[in-house]
Amino acid sequence: MDLRLALHELAAQHQLDALNNLKLQQLAGLDREPARLSYWLPRGVAVLAAALGGFGVILWIAANWDTLGRFGRFALLQALFTVMCIGALLKPQARVPLGLLALLAIGALFAYFGQTYQTGADPWQLFAVWAVLALPLTLSARSDVLWTPWALIVVTGISLWIHAHTAHRWRVEPQDLGVYAAGWCATLALTVALSPMLKHWSGAGAWALRTTVTLATIMITSTALGGLFHSGVAPLYWLGLLLLAIAGMGLASRSLFEIFGLSAVCLGLNTLLIIGLGRALFHNSHGDNWFGSMLLLGLVAAGLLAGTVSVLLRLSRRYANHQETQHEA
Repeated sequence: MDLRLALHELAAQHQLDALNNLKLQQLAGLDREPARLSYWLPRGVAVLAAALGGFGVILWIAANWDTLGRFGRFALLQALFTVMCIGALLKPQARVPLGLLALLAIGALFAYFGQTYQTGADPWQLFAVWAVLALPLTLSARSDVLWTPWALIVVTGISLWIHAHTAHRWRVEPQDLGVYAAGWCATLALTVALSPMLKHWSGAGAWALRTTVTLATIMITSTALGGLFHSGVAPLYWLGLLLLAIAGMGLASRSLFEIFGLSAVCLGLNTLLIIGLGRALFHNSHGDNWFGSMLLLGLVAAGLLAGTVSVLLRLSRRYANHQETQHEA
C-alpha cells in the first residue's frame, strides 16, 4: 500500500483543512529521516566503495596488461592486499570495507597466478585456497559483508569440485552418487557453520546464512531434477529429497529458524515433489486420460503450496511470540 496515497484518501474522506492535513503527515512520519539512516548509510557507501574499488583495480590491471609486466602486476596485487590488511588492523572503523578489498585482492592475485603459471590445477583448487586464506580475514572482521562473498567462494569451489570429479561434464549418473553426496553434505555443513549456532565464534549474520541456504537449495534441486529425468529415476533424486527435508526440519527448529532460508528449502522440496509426481503421472502414459492427470497435478500443487505457506506462517508467528515473551521477561 502507498502510504501517501492512503493519507490523501483519509484527508479527503474527513475533509481535513491544510493545517490538519499537515499534522496528519507529521504523525505519519513521512518527513522524518528513516530509522538508523545515519548509521547504515556511511557503512553501505563504504562497502560499495570497497567493492567498486577492488573491481576497478582488477580492470585497471587488465587495461595495462602489457605495460606493467609480470613483476609489476604481482607487486601491485600483493601491495594492495598488504595495505588493506594493515589498514583494517589500524582502523577498526574501516575494518569491514578494507577487509572486503583484501578479500577481492586475494581472488585477483590467484586469478592472475592461474593465468600466468599454467600449473594444471583444477579451478576448484584455486577457490579452495582462496577460501582458506581468506578465512582468518573473515573471522577477524566478523561481518556479513565478508562472510557472504566468502560463502559464495566456498560454494563455487564445491560446485567446481563436483564438476571435476564427474569427468568435467556436469553429468548426472548413478555412479556419481558418492561425489554429489559429498559435495551436498559439504554445502550443508557450511550452512551449519554460518548458522546462529556458531555465531558466537564466527560472527556471521543472516545474509551469509541466506546466501548459503539459497545456493545449496539451487545446487541440490537442479541436480536432483537431472536424476529424476534419467532413464531410470537415479538415486540422486531421492537423496536430494532427503537432504532438503533434513535441512527444512533443521531450519524449522527454534534455534535455527530463518524464514527466508526455510522458504527457499520448501520451494526446492515442492519443486521436486510436484515434478516427481508429474513424471509418475505422465511417464509411459501415451496420452491416456491426460486431462485427469493434469487436474490431479494442479490440485496437488495448489494443496502443497497452501500447506507450505500455512506452516511457514504458523512457525513465524510462534517464534515471534516466543521472542516477545522472552523480551518481556
